[in-house]
Amino acid sequence: MQKGFAILKIHSHPGGYPRFSSVDDAADAALFPSVHGWVDGAEPHASAVLLSDGRIFGRAHHADGMVTPLDAVTVIGDDLRIFRAGEAAPAAIDLSGLPGFALRHAQAFGCGTFEALRALTIVVVGCSGTGSAVIDILARLGVGRLILIDPDRVEEKNLNRVVNAFPTDLDRPKVDVQRDFVDRLGFGTRVEAFATDLANPKALEAAAGADVIFGCMDGIDGRHLLNRLATFYLIPYVDVGVRLDADGAGGVDQICGSVHYLQPARSSLMTRRVYTAEQLRAAAMKRHDRAEYDRQVAEKYIKGVAEDRPAVNAVNMFFSAMAVLDFLARLHPYRIDGNGSFATQTVSLTGGFGRQLEEGPIDEALARHVGRGDMTPPLGIPFLDCRAGDE
Repeated sequence: MQKGFAILKIHSHPGGYPRFSSVDDAADAALFPSVHGWVDGAEPHASAVLLSDGRIFGRAHHADGMVTPLDAVTVIGDDLRIFRAGEAAPAAIDLSGLPGFALRHAQAFGCGTFEALRALTIVVVGCSGTGSAVIDILARLGVGRLILIDPDRVEEKNLNRVVNAFPTDLDRPKVDVQRDFVDRLGFGTRVEAFATDLANPKALEAAAGADVIFGCMDGIDGRHLLNRLATFYLIPYVDVGVRLDADGAGGVDQICGSVHYLQPARSSLMTRRVYTAEQLRAAAMKRHDRAEYDRQVAEKYIKGVAEDRPAVNAVNMFFSAMAVLDFLARLHPYRIDGNGSFATQTVSLTGGFGRQLEEGPIDEALARHVGRGDMTPPLGIPFLDCRAGDE
């Protein structure tokens, strides 16, 4: 009651009966009025059923006695399973009923995976080099809805890496360029675009309602915020990062990148040592107090945050494709060794090697917020509450 949590009652139907039984109806009718009496508040509680094939369905019990079905149940693990209300058990579907662009996708991943993609809402945060490539791939897969978040506009210097951007798009918001591309593609994907950073209240609210997050940002503080959002709202998070170290005179020291799959209440980008607390503090200072940031860098109290790194389109597309394939592997498991060994995938193109890692240490500080959802201030960050007031 103090935290605003809900109570979930869940039981099994070993025989596979795919609906609430009359016995379930009677039991819930006896239980939930008492629950609402114990917990002072109008928020609903829930009852759910687990079937022998792993499917879960449920319903919400409201304080006024209304009962409504849950739209979906998402099970987030090494694999990703999403059960929609009224959805039958997987079965063969006639390929002739699919749109033409989907036929070969369905041949590879099955009609069920295509239908699952069609029902998904995916948020892509960062719509430049890696993000624009991720958007292109997801739209061509037929994802039902995309939420795009990026405050930047197309500049001449990044025309070489923003997929589907042209010189006529200079000074246009990157999210608008990508939305126009998806609309022209005509595959039925709906797009909601926010030409703001993630901390904007409206963008944050939209992202919180997504089924899956793709993070395609370089900024440490933005990635940290996204990791926090995924934890609060129980959303699987795929993070893609690319690093290209060059000497500015045609020499390349390192080209590498990583894809991270992050589950709520487990490891985070910080516990996986993608960045440190000190780097996070420096990035936040740079955003919110540039004068103090410059002073501390000059006096060597902190290390400067790298900006304007070299970028090559082919490198971005390689790691963007790797990120989407990792997501598909979890939605439609196809790996020989299973997904548990692929929490992190790192590839060095200069070294010619790759490695996969299992889950890292649990982020205890973040895990205590798992499933917390809406609160004031948003995500427990006072700065975001100030932003909400400004809006």
